[in-house]
Amino acid sequence: MLNSIAVATTDKFLESESRLLAKSLNLDFVLLHEPLKFVSKYDYLLLKTLDGIAVAKTGKGAPKPVYVDFTSGTVDHRRRFGGGKGQDIAKAVGLNKRANLSVLDATAGLGRDAFVLACLGCSVSLCERVGFVRAMLEDGLYRASFHHEVAEIVAKMPLLDADITAIDTSEMFDVVYLDPMYPHTDKSSAAAKKEMAFFRDLVGKDLDADSLLPYAMRLAQYRVVVKRPKGAPFLNSAEPTYQLEGKSGRFDIYVLKSLDSPST
Repeated sequence: MLNSIAVATTDKFLESESRLLAKSLNLDFVLLHEPLKFVSKYDYLLLKTLDGIAVAKTGKGAPKPVYVDFTSGTVDHRRRFGGGKGQDIAKAVGLNKRANLSVLDATAGLGRDAFVLACLGCSVSLCERVGFVRAMLEDGLYRASFHHEVAEIVAKMPLLDADITAIDTSEMFDVVYLDPMYPHTDKSSAAAKKEMAFFRDLVGKDLDADSLLPYAMRLAQYRVVVKRPKGAPFLNSAEPTYQLEGKSGRFDIYVLKSLDSPST
């Protein structure tokens, strides 16, 4: 069973906005008067603060809330020192063959892979169908748009209203990128980052992940890239054209047309 979540704020000034957010997500609202460690009714809270929207675990020993942040921490470090087009994700989408690709990230999540691709010159359209994750992502993109070092990057990351199943096939992308949620193993759980543990608890496995691949194939002009954990089966049992193996996972690449081909 998935864990429970509600929208909350500690700030009366933000109560009206928070109530509207809760209504839009069909979640309960809580005006918080106690520390997170004393909250027992909900496993997680979607906190609206002056710093943005965060997801926070409740109960004793709970770690710090997680925000979508493109301006500091590991995301910013990767932007500055991440290895450029030598990164596996860059090779997977084909940036070693062609620059300025249009990419649809159909399972955007926290937007980190999309941000890497946008840093490398891609225009990346984002889809995120989980309501509270979408709210966090929209908030993170909005805050980043005021940051002088990354504003131009996030300007190339529009968040679409529709998910991949509702995008008209007349709107094609050079590459479609998929990273569906996959159930963790005991081994991966120990090393899982805090934020991924949060979202596994709240979102669970993408039960219809296999059905995303045919949609991706229809919307991609050159290739579909699927990010998978090591040992995970092929999406939709479809063998890729080739794979790129990384330290903790792999990229399955389905080539539809060579990126060396002239654009039409």
